[in-house]
Amino acid sequence: MFDTHCHLVSTQLRESLDAVLARAADADVTGMITVSTSMRDCEAGLEVAHHHPHVWCTAGIHPHEADSEIDWSVVRTVAADDRCVAWGELGLDWHYREPERPSQIALLEAQLEVIAAATGRQSTMPIVIHCREAYGDLLGALRDSGLDPERFVFHCFTGNEAEIDLVLDFGASVSFTGIVTFGNAADIQAAARRAPLDRMMIETDAPYLSPEPVRSMRPNEPCNVAYTARFLATLRSMDAETFIETMDANAVRFFSLA
Repeated sequence: MFDTHCHLVSTQLRESLDAVLARAADADVTGMITVSTSMRDCEAGLEVAHHHPHVWCTAGIHPHEADSEIDWSVVRTVAADDRCVAWGELGLDWHYREPERPSQIALLEAQLEVIAAATGRQSTMPIVIHCREAYGDLLGALRDSGLDPERFVFHCFTGNEAEIDLVLDFGASVSFTGIVTFGNAADIQAAARRAPLDRMMIETDAPYLSPEPVRSMRPNEPCNVAYTARFLATLRSMDAETFIETMDANAVRFFSLA
């Protein structure tokens, strides 16, 4: 199946990338999207995508980088490449005190302006959203951008039922990580039951968030993506193979991977 969100150029995975990709292939992971979080990630992710036909990349800056100096020409150049399939990840994170909220908001607004001004293929590319404890503020900013809500996917969804309703009512999709498999994740599991099947995707967010039953594995890797898919299939009383086929079809459609 597809791992729609991982970080192959992270320090935890880059040094052993060939082995990571080999283990993914052994686990029948047929495609991976390595997601950008910084200027370095943008360029490094594109390099990996060019060298591996089953890896694609994104172009964007994580809110934790809000105090960094950004050269938007680099982000635009990566986004223009055919191996780049989405913008992001971008958004807001109110869990930590730093970077301060005004800096995060300024970065978010700048990225949304870059995306809104894009032409050609880039003008319709999906947008990967990072949201942590900021649903109201972030959804307000996304609405104000005027961008099509169906282009957004809220990655690593960790909200409750009320918060997933806000995201779904807005019109976005949601993606789940290994967190949903944790024993203390009842709220996320309840939210996962509410998501329409055609607006769900599965990811690892590797090197983070290893799912049960391999939660002790550090770092997490794309080879573990099916554990989360099988858990969600059981949660929703579905045949695992059918559920995985549906999730893969969603990924191919949403990110135009065909």
